[in-house]
Amino acid sequence: MDVFRRRFTPAGAPPGAVAPTDDGVPPILEVLVYDGQELDEHKPTSPTAPELDPQPGHVTWIDVRGFGDGTLIQELGERVGMHPLAVSDVLNVGQRPKIEPYDGESLFIVLRSSAVDAEGELLSEQVSLFLTGDRVLTFQEHHADTLLPLRERLRAARRRIRNGTSDYLACMVIDAIVDAYFPVVEHYGDRLEDLEERVLEGADSDELAPLYAVRRDLTALRRAVWPLRDALTQLMRDEDSGVDESCHVYLRDAQDHVMQIVDLLESYRELAAGLVELHLSLVGQKTNDVMRTLTVVATIFIPLTFVAGVYGMNFETGSPWNLPELGWRYGYPMFWAVCLVLAGVLLLLFRRLGWLGGKPDA
Repeated sequence: MDVFRRRFTPAGAPPGAVAPTDDGVPPILEVLVYDGQELDEHKPTSPTAPELDPQPGHVTWIDVRGFGDGTLIQELGERVGMHPLAVSDVLNVGQRPKIEPYDGESLFIVLRSSAVDAEGELLSEQVSLFLTGDRVLTFQEHHADTLLPLRERLRAARRRIRNGTSDYLACMVIDAIVDAYFPVVEHYGDRLEDLEERVLEGADSDELAPLYAVRRDLTALRRAVWPLRDALTQLMRDEDSGVDESCHVYLRDAQDHVMQIVDLLESYRELAAGLVELHLSLVGQKTNDVMRTLTVVATIFIPLTFVAGVYGMNFETGSPWNLPELGWRYGYPMFWAVCLVLAGVLLLLFRRLGWLGGKPDA
């Protein structure tokens, strides 16, 4: 299954339209309101809940997990002032990572979060972020909480994040998603090392499918990470992005991590491509060895078959064109002696030519 499959709106639909969904995952709303001294957590069931309103001197983080009810998310977007195009990008998953400022007062960011499950399969989801005033909204495609470590830092009353602004929280969301790529990339590095050892130990057709699977996943990861580099550069250079300049140092750190991940992915993709070529070369070499052995055996039997054919014609003794050996007492042993001599001479010749795996004699 393609973990980066795009959900499209119907042809001819107006801008901001939402593609139909059948995932059936009901949304979960979780709200954290905090400042340097206190933290309040709420789980409202309606987008009209008062907990969603901004509170002076506090940062409000609204997290939505699951897109089964698009109407709820659309109502929530209207409540917080999201542009209809931003709401459409939230629900039409499979978007390219990007940064979209709106009116210099709000900021919309699309990211992709990746992880590896217990079976070693790549999992990915779209994570959207909307920053407006003192409120930060995050939209996660599935119920699995990608941002749980960040939420735990808030609960642990870490001073820097609890005293930070909404801009800082948005930067930490980006940083958490980017840093989550490192264990994923490390997982594929370990898989490539294991596959390399198995390929070098012996060519086996069973190795080709895992190699292509790794190449496919690395390409998907690259497609998710590469646009984020340009998006972060745009975010730091755009004066109308709404992100305070004091947070740029954290964005630069996240961008540096993105570059490290991109470099690793490029190296691993080249390694995977090289292993595929090496595997195919070893399989071809193994096939050539088999064909050479069969050719040697067939070549040896060609003159033997000729001799057996000649003496298998059964001409009667006494004919003007008789085969004198047919009536000879030692004709049968002599036949085998001739066959063995021919086979020995051919084997010696093949060995001198290097056809039996050795080096040709000078």
